[in-house]
Amino acid sequence: MKDLICRALPLSVLIASAGLAVSAENNPPGYVDFGTLPAPSSGGEFVEVNVKNNLISMIARLAEKNEPEVADLLRHLQMVRVNVIGLDDGNRAEIEKRIQKIRADLDTHGWERVVTTQKKDEDVAVYVKTRGQEAVEGLVVTVIQGNREAVLINIVGDIKPEKIAVIGERLNIEPLKKVAQTIEKK
Repeated sequence: MKDLICRALPLSVLIASAGLAVSAENNPPGYVDFGTLPAPSSGGEFVEVNVKNNLISMIARLAEKNEPEVADLLRHLQMVRVNVIGLDDGNRAEIEKRIQKIRADLDTHGWERVVTTQKKDEDVAVYVKTRGQEAVEGLVVTVIQGNREAVLINIVGDIKPEKIAVIGERLNIEPLKKVAQTIEKK
C-alpha cells in the first residue's frame, strides 16, 4: 500500500500541475477572475454577460459598414464580462468583501488604479493593466451602489488608450469616460 502511494503521489502532482498550467495559459494578461458571485436570496437582479472573442469578431464584422471606429475597437477585444448583482441582507457582506479582495489583488499584481470615487452611496474603482505605453491589456471596473447593487466589469484585449472613451460611450459605462481622460494626461 505504501509503495502504491509513493508511485501515485508524483503522478498526481504532475497531472495537477499540468492542469494548472493549461488553465493559466488560457487566460490573457488582462483577465481577472471574479469567482462565483452569489445571487441575492430575495430574487433581486442578477446579470452575467460573458462575450468572448468569436462573438466579438462577428459583431465587429456586422458593425464594419455603419460604425468603422467601433468595428476597429472590437477587433482588438478578446473578452467582455459584466456582472450586475442586486444586494440584499443575504449577499451584501460577501459581495462587498469580494470586491475589496479583487481591488487588493489588482493593487498588488501590477494593475493601476486610475479612478476612485467614493460618495455617500457609491464606491467606484477603475483599474487598467497596460503593456508599456502601447496599449491597455485589461480594464476592470468595480462599483458598489449603496445597498442596491454591485457591478463588476472586465474588458480584455489590446486596447489603444485613446479608444477607452469609445468603449465607455458605446457600452454606456460612465467611469470609462473618465478613465480615458486620466490615461491621456499621463
